[in-house]
Amino acid sequence: MQIQRSRERIAVDIPIVVTTVLDSLDGVIVDLSEGGAQVVGCTLPARSQCQIDLDGYTVFGTVRWSEEDRMGIRFPYELNEGPLYERLEMARAAKRAPVAFQPRAVNTGFGGGHAGGGGFGRRTG
Repeated sequence: MQIQRSRERIAVDIPIVVTTVLDSLDGVIVDLSEGGAQVVGCTLPARSQCQIDLDGYTVFGTVRWSEEDRMGIRFPYELNEGPLYERLEMARAAKRAPVAFQPRAVNTGFGGGHAGGGGFGRRTG
């Protein structure tokens, strides 16, 4: 049985190097899924073959679309290992994680003028 992976694009900020046979370009992945990535800061012509290099690991891809300073890269094989996949999983986990309750101090005007005033509406004075 094959596990169905989410194709949802996840917002990330991952500095990478995009390499072709002629050049190496610095870019940043701003959204990522198992099937592809949007890269800003560099561009290549549509249909160009390239590779994304991150932490000594290479992912191959094809430029699907290209604009002035960004492009979409499609991976021929879905990500399932390596540092790029790990970053995707970390971003997904961070997106799912509940935000811890953090009460903030409110100056209620009670309690001698200090912030919080004793907390939970209690008068301290």
